[in-house]
Amino acid sequence: MDKTRTTSCYAVIFWSKLREGGEGYQEAAERMEALAAEQEGYVGIESVRDASGDGVTISYWESREAIARWRDHPEHRLIQERGRREWYAEYRLEVSRVERSLHFPA
Repeated sequence: MDKTRTTSCYAVIFWSKLREGGEGYQEAAERMEALAAEQEGYVGIESVRDASGDGVTISYWESREAIARWRDHPEHRLIQERGRREWYAEYRLEVSRVERSLHFPA
């Protein structure tokens, strides 16, 4: 769990359902996570997926402009298209403003 967010930011929430098979998905997801972390305005990421293929990835960004740059990144665009074509049965994307974040380390 990311514990570094101390100021307001934006959250890109990506809910998805994987199709059966999914060859190459995990490698692509790991590459996109690493590539996102190199982008200006990136704050962090959290991702979970269950055994049935339902998952959510939340990436955090300093601004809407940083989100737009990430959305339009050429390598990310290629993976987005491959996801629609090969990996996702369905998905939903939401962008929200994070006004406050608390963390309780048990």
